[in-house]
Amino acid sequence: MVDEALGLSNQLNNLSNLLTTYLPAEQVALLSEAAAKLPGSLTLPSPGMLVVWSLAALLALAVLEQVKFQFGRLGKGHRLPGPSYTVPFLGSMVEMVQDPHAFWERQRDYCTPGLSWNSIVTKYMVMVTDPATIRHCFNHNSKDTLLLDLHPNAKMILGTRNIAFMHGPEHKALRKSFLALFTRRALSMYVEQQDRVIREWLDKWMTAQDAQPGQPMEVRDMVRDMNCATSQRVFIGPYLDDPKVAKKFTDCYMDMVGGFLTFPLKFPGTAVWRAMKGRPYILVVPEEAGRQYILVVLEEAVLRSKERIRAGAEPSCLLDFWTQQILKECEEAEAANVPPPKYSSTGEMAYTVMDFLFASQDASTASLVWVLTQMADHPDVLQRVRDEQQAARPDLGATSHWGHTGSHALHAPGETLAAMPYTRQCIAWWLRPDLDAIITGDTLAAMPYTRQVAMKPFNLTPNYTAPKGAFIIPATSSPPCRQGYTDGDRFDPERFG
Repeated sequence: MVDEALGLSNQLNNLSNLLTTYLPAEQVALLSEAAAKLPGSLTLPSPGMLVVWSLAALLALAVLEQVKFQFGRLGKGHRLPGPSYTVPFLGSMVEMVQDPHAFWERQRDYCTPGLSWNSIVTKYMVMVTDPATIRHCFNHNSKDTLLLDLHPNAKMILGTRNIAFMHGPEHKALRKSFLALFTRRALSMYVEQQDRVIREWLDKWMTAQDAQPGQPMEVRDMVRDMNCATSQRVFIGPYLDDPKVAKKFTDCYMDMVGGFLTFPLKFPGTAVWRAMKGRPYILVVPEEAGRQYILVVLEEAVLRSKERIRAGAEPSCLLDFWTQQILKECEEAEAANVPPPKYSSTGEMAYTVMDFLFASQDASTASLVWVLTQMADHPDVLQRVRDEQQAARPDLGATSHWGHTGSHALHAPGETLAAMPYTRQCIAWWLRPDLDAIITGDTLAAMPYTRQVAMKPFNLTPNYTAPKGAFIIPATSSPPCRQGYTDGDRFDPERFG
């Protein structure tokens, strides 16, 4: 019995006697009356009843979720096509992870063009395959309509200060400062650096192939590592010059990427936890307060870049070009007697460069693997690209396997690239399909990155309003978005000639 075990009645009576001296008689009488009314035989429910109640609560929540989803798919005079129901709480998550391509193709087939619904881990989702509606979604990005939502784990891993989660004047000012990063001069430098790094990695691949002749090699991880090295060289250039630091930096970065390939569980030892430890996550333990490894390295790179540019050196990477622009903006702000831009601080610059590194890795790696696959499947196209490369750079492959120590570097990349029209046509075709999956290890990220969340009920069409909190997924690679293409799935670079 509860009151016998805890002595509640005796405690109340003792308390009443103790307070008699300090409380008026009326209040003491009320307290005694309350103690007398305490039930004398309260019992705890049995373990069996606790299980029954828990199951009943879960069942009620599951039914409530399904009812909410069914109301969410209601439009004016119709219901959105899609599954009749989804697995409670998980939705179609397991199906999506097991076979992402088949899942999204099946989702598109529910209604093309138009809208279809599904659910992913308690979240209501609307896929959009109509070009006009997709354009309508992309035209809205504010806290009152739609906001970009990268991934269920994105804010935990990247933090809320990520560029993708910004909007309004602050976001516009930051984006304006990026214009200096994409001038012809800057792009020419990036191409030269990419060409140099890629040739070094191609030479490594050929050496590895020579060590096991005739044996197939999995290129996915190789492309990922090459792309990671290329991004680091282009973005932070000479500031990641310590091999040990570069190795640890890359490992932490890949932990971040791995955090996007798992369920959104943040516990010690999970992939999300390791990703947060790798990214610039600030610990809450006072004696361990400090930024994690990636941000520490990038802050050091920013400080070195500022020192180098102030000394009059020429930019040698993307960070240098941005530093040059930011120092100019800070001088203008000082002359106008106004505060410098918020993004000009060392910490904010490091955080933004980390965003650049992350954005450069995933879609680019997927695209490169797709390029290799298509070229292997179309040897005639591959031969034409090779012939064009040989004509544009006659000394290509002059030394070693690929001649990366030769004299064929892109000294005038603008003119050299202009002499590759067929290669450019192939690239235009490869950029057309939807390639927003991450490729890491043996896993494909299942969630598209072009995803928005409705901040309040949002009118997608005159006949349908998405409920607040719904995920809106514009399917830019759906057949209706290929209007004007005859036999749009056929690989034919000539159509871009």
